[in-house]
Amino acid sequence: MSIYNIVKRDIVGRQEGLFLSHFFGNFFGYFMNNSLIFSDWIIIFRDMYKERIITKQLKKLTENFPVVVISGARQVGKSTLLRHVFPDIETVVFDPVTDVGGAKADPDVFLDNHPCPLILDEIQYAPILTAAIKRRVDHSAHKPFQYVLTGSQQWSVMKHLAESLAGRAVFIHLSGFCLAEIAEQIPAHHWLERWLADPAVLINHPPSRLPASRTVYEQIWRGWLPKADSIDLDLIPPYYRGYMQTYLERDVRMISDLTALEDLGKFTQLVSALTAQEVNYSQLGRDIDITPQTAKRWLRILQATFQWFEIPAYSGNTVKRISNKPKGYIADTGLACTLNMISSHSALGGHPMTGALFETAVINEIRKLADSLPPLGLYHWRSHGASEVDLLLEQNGTFFPIEIKLTSNPTSKDTRGITAFRKTYPKLKIAPGLIVCPCEKFIRISENNYAIPWDVSGT
Repeated sequence: MSIYNIVKRDIVGRQEGLFLSHFFGNFFGYFMNNSLIFSDWIIIFRDMYKERIITKQLKKLTENFPVVVISGARQVGKSTLLRHVFPDIETVVFDPVTDVGGAKADPDVFLDNHPCPLILDEIQYAPILTAAIKRRVDHSAHKPFQYVLTGSQQWSVMKHLAESLAGRAVFIHLSGFCLAEIAEQIPAHHWLERWLADPAVLINHPPSRLPASRTVYEQIWRGWLPKADSIDLDLIPPYYRGYMQTYLERDVRMISDLTALEDLGKFTQLVSALTAQEVNYSQLGRDIDITPQTAKRWLRILQATFQWFEIPAYSGNTVKRISNKPKGYIADTGLACTLNMISSHSALGGHPMTGALFETAVINEIRKLADSLPPLGLYHWRSHGASEVDLLLEQNGTFFPIEIKLTSNPTSKDTRGITAFRKTYPKLKIAPGLIVCPCEKFIRISENNYAIPWDVSGT
């Protein structure tokens, strides 16, 4: 069948899902990034499913464990992922108001009426089910793929699941899209996996870059949530404003007795402006007239709902004075841009937050890639002499220092923090240093330091 016939059939069946531009010319082209590319016109398919990097891991876990729990912020695609991977498995979506299927009134009867395998979406709205699930799993612990649970917050319910289903349940985390998912080119082994396995192999066989459909600034401003990936640019700010409103009214209200939701909204705006900085609770409190204790409590709420995360400081065994403050990051740069009134991606060109937002994007990207790998230690390092390394990865006794720079022309000056770290810890096993930046290709910067484009694949 010709490309033309495929296009014509999809146009007839999916008018609402198409954007047609410059419809003229011949009818021979190719498919890439949800688009049919022709010599003179393009058809873009809206809201098509994009494969997730944790799909293989999810399938393997369900084949070997009775309960799999997927956690992540709202609208990162947990439900969509499960519908795609397990289209024939019954799914029950819980609600904070309605007692869906009588699950809260009688958990055992509910589970009798919904035999496994069963997907229970947003389990935090029906926490009473966890005890009934435990009883059933205890009677058939050898049987894999009984329940897949999802949750958008990591307090109480998720903690209770971890405790009550210890040895029975495994947990995986889903974030917004990574760059490979956006480009729809997920490699068998991404660049981070290859780097951690053997830097020399990646140095000798550098990975290629992913196809660029957006500029660095546009991707940072658009953000990483699946919905934000598919809508027009002018819809991005209202989307994130609605996202924030729903987040405050549903997620925060559920896990906290906080009544001043407007104040937490202002606090979220404040901390998003301080992304990629060391966390100072006293400073946060002064800026909006709350106590350091309240600032700490509110940050824990943001962490519990996956809107904020912190990377601890590495100190090690040294006599030198080292900062022990964690660095904090907003989970989505698109949300940060909207909260800080950055009206367009072009406005990032001269904005004082741009460097911090780029660092935030790269740190998030590395965390997403790390979610598909065995556990890693993630740290930052900063001496009181102001030397710093943005990110330290630790695996199997080796430290992998990474600097993040918003420059297309990295130099040896950008590796001074890595050099200071090596001198401070001469007995540590330290891998070659990396600078992640928007450069054109993988290049050698100095004897033991390299620069890698932020948008590389794995091959």
